[in-house]
Amino acid sequence: MTSPSPEASDLPATITVCAPAKINLVLRILDRRPDGYHNLWSLMQTVRLEDELSMSINHTHSAITLRCDDPSLKTDHSNLVYRAAVAVLERSRQTVGVDIALTKQIPMGAGLGGGSSDAAATIIGLNRILNLGWSPEEMAQVGQTLGSDVSFFFFAPSATVAGRGETVMPVRMTGSRWIVLVNPSFPVETKWAYQQLSESRTGVVPVSPSHAALETESELSWKQVLEAAENDFETPVFSAYPLLRHIKQQLTVNGAEVALLSGSGATVFGVFRDETSARHAQASFLNEQPFKVFVAETCSYL
Repeated sequence: MTSPSPEASDLPATITVCAPAKINLVLRILDRRPDGYHNLWSLMQTVRLEDELSMSINHTHSAITLRCDDPSLKTDHSNLVYRAAVAVLERSRQTVGVDIALTKQIPMGAGLGGGSSDAAATIIGLNRILNLGWSPEEMAQVGQTLGSDVSFFFFAPSATVAGRGETVMPVRMTGSRWIVLVNPSFPVETKWAYQQLSESRTGVVPVSPSHAALETESELSWKQVLEAAENDFETPVFSAYPLLRHIKQQLTVNGAEVALLSGSGATVFGVFRDETSARHAQASFLNEQPFKVFVAETCSYL
């Protein structure tokens, strides 16, 4: 997630920020917290399927206006982008008009963190255009008030995430992979998925030593990560939606090193060594309507 870096004397009138999707290479759901949320432990990775946000300061009004090319997405005060802009202005004690245009590529309700990434991109963009000078840690403090996944995007492309999502530790992955994202065009409601998980398991299994060890390495290989890949939501979500299990099996048959549910779904992703094999797997879903199938490379450090 990047933005231009002009000198303070040459701040842009308009800024454009890309908001990448994320996948969960590991997702463990742990004990319930006193605040009603669950502790989690996850290894997240961004991929080059991106929304785009253009934002500008408008001195003719003092409101926040949000436009989106997807008419099904509400653009009122319930939208995470709108709420992120409000949070930035309140924290910075600024009274200005902000105009934001959001172009969507990431499916909604898909387990790919699109809304959270859009919120983070809003904070990053306003931090730059208002010359606030906030560090990633300061931006994450704003982000964590908006949603569990938001903080991760300030430390992307790869990081472990713990607690409710507020504890983020960047990790360095060596090399890259190509990801096939298969979205069945229906959402899985996160609250429902948590309820199903709680009802279907008899206890909470702690984070394994092999997962905890991923935090101690200076660099992680894809081999290490893929050997550790798992998602606690798969059992209850696949039980309710057998089609998602079928998608996982189809990705594996077509050469995925690992196939996994992302977040609470409904997107299932496959990890491939190269673009050619990823495109071959994508082609196997061409007749599966109304699936949305994307091929995207993993984001990496420069």
